[in-house]
Amino acid sequence: MIFLDSCIVIDYINGKLDIDELAKKDYCFNSIVDMEVCVGARNKRELNTINKKLSNFASVRVDQDILDLASLLINNYALSHNMAIYDAIIAATCMVYDLPLCTHNQKDFRYLDELSLLSPPFSL
Repeated sequence: MIFLDSCIVIDYINGKLDIDELAKKDYCFNSIVDMEVCVGARNKRELNTINKKLSNFASVRVDQDILDLASLLINNYALSHNMAIYDAIIAATCMVYDLPLCTHNQKDFRYLDELSLLSPPFSL
């Protein structure tokens, strides 16, 4: 299973990435990514389209262990690396579930040795 960052999911929704039906079960995200993607909807119809496309992927739970680790990451990296809250929760989710993170924004995470980063395996 590979965790998809918001930027990857947005590219998929906008048709810039092709993820076939069989591959969709190999990818997941959490409620933070879901919210980051849905907040970009301009109207109800677009939100419904986004939610329909998102329903094809697995979702992993954000629990207290993830939030505690995200808080630790913020304390360790917010000042030195400008780590944002959502990125900390995404990184912590990947670390707790031992999932590689697929993102275009590798600079936002590359200083986390415990996190495995992947570039999109599909053509843009």
